[in-house]
Amino acid sequence: MKAARKPGPRAKAGVREKLLNAGMTVIEGNGYAATGISDIADAAEVAKGSFYHYFDSKETFGAAAADTYFENHWVFLTGVLEDRKLEPIERLLTYFTLRIDAFRNDGFNRGCLLGNLGLEVSDHSAVIRGHIDAHFQRWSDLVATCIEEAQRLGATSSALSANALGRHIVSSWEGAILRMRVEKSDRALIEFVEFTFNHLLKK
Repeated sequence: MKAARKPGPRAKAGVREKLLNAGMTVIEGNGYAATGISDIADAAEVAKGSFYHYFDSKETFGAAAADTYFENHWVFLTGVLEDRKLEPIERLLTYFTLRIDAFRNDGFNRGCLLGNLGLEVSDHSAVIRGHIDAHFQRWSDLVATCIEEAQRLGATSSALSANALGRHIVSSWEGAILRMRVEKSDRALIEFVEFTFNHLLKK
């Protein structure tokens, strides 16, 4: 994997972050393939040449965008799933409920950048695919930790392993988000919650 170039002498503090934040918005709206480096630079209101102070290529940028998106979401994710004031199953339900509210407020338009990128570029970029896979695994592990705690407390069945449940729940959630975008409604998300908490994680 190519390493991102170190900022040159004319690089300005915050430009990399501007490029990433603006680029993520453009990619979420237009897709990765339809987004060019000029589009990213224009959205960030920086010169196109500035892009290459920070990223060797669009692929390097795509991997960094996946990382930034996930790390931003990780703050929210851990804030809910590691909240010891709530029981573990309640933490999971709270997380998904809050995400459904956010999708409703956004008009069911953008979904999850990791999932979007995964669908679009996984067959063409091993670099970006590797970053996305690592983030999904980290997310699944956090969900599994909640489930394992619930199993120890006797709050849910131990018939299936927490790790397998964690991976299944994240995968099912991403599939529900895809259906949400196609249907432009919360039906698939609500069905996911009802099945997961009324059946899959039922005591």
